Amino acid sequence: MEAKARGKRTRAAAESDADRGILSTADRRRPHVRVVGTILNVILGVSLVVVGLLPLLWLLKSAVTPTADTLAHPMALFPNGFAWSNVTRAWNDVQVGNYFFNTIWMAAGEWAVQLLVATTGGFALSVLKPRYGKIISALVLATLFVPAVVLLVPLYLTILHPPLIGHSLINTFWAVWLPAGASAFNVLLVMRFFDSLPREVFEAAKTDGAGTFRLFWSIVLPMSKPILGVVSVFAINAAWADFLWPNLVLTDIGIQPLSVRLPQIQGSTDLGVYLAALTIASLIPVVIFLIFQRTFLRGGGLGGAVKG
Repeated sequence: MEAKARGKRTRAAAESDADRGILSTADRRRPHVRVVGTILNVILGVSLVVVGLLPLLWLLKSAVTPTADTLAHPMALFPNGFAWSNVTRAWNDVQVGNYFFNTIWMAAGEWAVQLLVATTGGFALSVLKPRYGKIISALVLATLFVPAVVLLVPLYLTILHPPLIGHSLINTFWAVWLPAGASAFNVLLVMRFFDSLPREVFEAAKTDGAGTFRLFWSIVLPMSKPILGVVSVFAINAAWADFLWPNLVLTDIGIQPLSVRLPQIQGSTDLGVYLAALTIASLIPVVIFLIFQRTFLRGGGLGGAVKG
C-alpha cells in the first residue's frame, strides 16, 4: 500500500511538473494573478486579431468603396455608400477573371507536381531505404543552402532548351510546373514524417503480399493526410504569390497569373478597381488555409494505425 501511494505521488508530481509553466497551479489560484492573466490574454488575443485581420478587412472594405472616399478617408466605413461596380469592372474590364483562372491552373499544376515528387521521393528514402539513401538525403539537404537566385540562369536555359524534348517550354505552364517539383524542403519534410510511421504496418503489409506500389498507395498515403495537407498549403500559397519565375517564363499576357499581371496594370487602373482586383487575388489562399487548417495544425493523424 505504501509503495502504491508513493507511486501515485510520484506520478502526480511528474504530471504537475509536465503541466507547469511560468505560473504554478498555486499561483493561478490567486485572485489578482487570475485577473491579470485574463486581462493579458484578452489584450494579446485582440492584438493578434487586429494585426492578422485588419489589413485583410481594410482591403475588403476598400474593394467596394469609391476611390474618392478611399483617398480622402481611408479608415472611414463607407462615408458615401458602396461601389460594387469596382468588383465588376475588375473582373470584366481589367480581365482579372482570365488571370484568376490562369493562376488557379498554374497553382493546381504546381501542387500536383510537388505532391508527386515529395511523396514518391520521401517514400523511396524513408520506406524503401535504398543502399545509398543517406548520401542522397544529404545531397538533397545540401541543395537548400544554394540561393534560389543563383539557379535562375541555368534553370532558364534548361527550360529554353530542355533535353530530350527538342523545343522550348517558354510560355507554357510546364515551364512553371516542372521546376516547382524540385523542392528539397518538401521531400525532406515528407521523408521525416514517413520516418515516424509505424514499421509494423509496413511489415504486415509485405507479409500479406503487398508490393511497392500497393504499399505506397494503400498504406502510406492514407496514413499521411496531415503532411499532405501541410505540403498542399505550402505549395498553393507559394504558387499563388510567386512573381519572379512566372514573370521570366510566361511572357505571353494571355497566360500570365495574377501575381505577374497585377503589378503591370497598377499604374493604368483606378485605385478602387485595383483594390478589388487585389481582393479577388487574396481570396483563394485564405480559403485554402481555412479548408486545410485542421490538417495543417494537427500533429497526429496516426490514431488507429496500430492495434494491439
